Amino acid sequence: MLLELVVENYAVVERLRVHFHAGLNLLTGETGSGKSIVVDALGLLLGGRASAEMIRTGEARARVAGIFEVRDQAAVRRLLEPAGLEVEDGELLIEREILASGKSRAFVGSRPVAVALLKDLAPFLGDIHGQHDQQLLFSSEAQRDMLDAFAGNRDLLDSAARLYHQWRAAAAELEALERNEQEKLRLLDLWSFQRQEIESAQLAPDEDTQLENERRVLQNVQKLQESAGTAYDALYESPESAVALAHIAAKRVEELYRIDATLEGLREHLKSAELSLQEAAYALRDYLSGLEANPGRLEEVETRLEAIARLKRKYGHSIAEILAFLEEVRGQIAGVESAGERMEALRKERKRLAAEFEKVAGALTEARQAAARRLEKRVEAELAQLAMERTVFRVAMAEAAWSGAGADRVDFLVSPNLGEEPRPMEKVASGGEISRLALALKTCLAGPKTSVVRTLVFDEVDTGVGGSAAEGVGRRLKKLAVANQVLCVTHLPQIASFADHHYRVEKQESGGRTVAVVEELDAAARTREVGRMLSGQKLTPEALKNAEQLIKMSVG
Repeated sequence: MLLELVVENYAVVERLRVHFHAGLNLLTGETGSGKSIVVDALGLLLGGRASAEMIRTGEARARVAGIFEVRDQAAVRRLLEPAGLEVEDGELLIEREILASGKSRAFVGSRPVAVALLKDLAPFLGDIHGQHDQQLLFSSEAQRDMLDAFAGNRDLLDSAARLYHQWRAAAAELEALERNEQEKLRLLDLWSFQRQEIESAQLAPDEDTQLENERRVLQNVQKLQESAGTAYDALYESPESAVALAHIAAKRVEELYRIDATLEGLREHLKSAELSLQEAAYALRDYLSGLEANPGRLEEVETRLEAIARLKRKYGHSIAEILAFLEEVRGQIAGVESAGERMEALRKERKRLAAEFEKVAGALTEARQAAARRLEKRVEAELAQLAMERTVFRVAMAEAAWSGAGADRVDFLVSPNLGEEPRPMEKVASGGEISRLALALKTCLAGPKTSVVRTLVFDEVDTGVGGSAAEGVGRRLKKLAVANQVLCVTHLPQIASFADHHYRVEKQESGGRTVAVVEELDAAARTREVGRMLSGQKLTPEALKNAEQLIKMSVG
């Protein structure tokens, strides 16, 4: 239930704060006074679409906040817990900001959340019905969804959607395999040749890098021998080699150490240096012994590198890419070889899924047919209270193409006049009759309530309605408000007279700007507002008296 709504810099609203109550909350005002702004602002809190055009001229952002009383905490908690949120003292604060860039931000309990969470919470908090919803009533898909909601077909719908998408996926894969089978058979010879060519090369990772280094060595053996020999002589062979000089230095420091023990560190360094020089000299000696000109080996390396280069030109810029291409080719060949088996498996899978889908779709059809009869009676009973007691309402069902919602087409048919054949609503019902049909359906779909109290919002549901029909709408809203909080925008005094709480919306001038304000009316002000609605701008004593009588009758 909505306890409080705060709107800032939204459309012509500068700032307003409205407290709502249980029961029937009615908003009235002159045409164009901004009555629907309250409904639109509430729609944002329930995950509606935001736009920069909603921001009041000259402001950088708009803000809407609402405090909801949440009684069904278990269901809401399941949605909030993954985001680390919780209901505090049975109340939930929801906020929405719209920035000048058109982007919006959502908050729950003052913590930022995705707008998708608001949409998930919406079914537990409120339901808005406006003129746009009346257009949706004409859609066969929307009518089918309403019938499913009335029947409680959620589990069957989930099963049907799952099986249908699996069936479609299997069929699509089978079609692709059958379409590509001929082409892949033509490519099989090419793939086999490519696999044979690469496999026969017996490539090793980084082999080309090692071969290129070996080629440089073989091409420069003489230069390497000269440089290595000179280095070896300087390190070891010559009378004044580094090893000899290091040995002399180490011997002299050893003599110094026997006298001055503080030179122990230096002595150890020199010993280590002498050993390092010896190891380097031995390594150069071994390297020199392995160096020899080998034209035959050079030719082998050149030939191998050229073979690798040919493969690189065809299959990749490196050995790693060539080997990756080989794996891809092997996969393609394996795919062709196993395609027959896969297609046969898919045909069986498609047949199995089709049989399961038909079973679930059949159960869904039976559930819809049973619910359709109940819905017909319920809607006709509701319409009888809305001055449409002669109206016939029927739910027609026909077989339709398979979809995630089963295999049924659902159409709501209506006959407002006695003796006429029921036909689609948009073809036979007037605007006022459509409004009353919408209210009747909404009432039926709301269902019986226990501990769950939601906010049901009706934006000008009285369009095209007048006289006794308007009184019927008022009584229906009043009855609906016994178990739900109802917010309704109306321009009819017959409906306004049923209000448990009456709000007047009007535009005022402030600082050279137009602002919309909302005022909750006391009993006297409410009587004057209903009188104004009866008489127009000028409130006459007769209108005031009629208003008092109208309100008294609605209470009775």
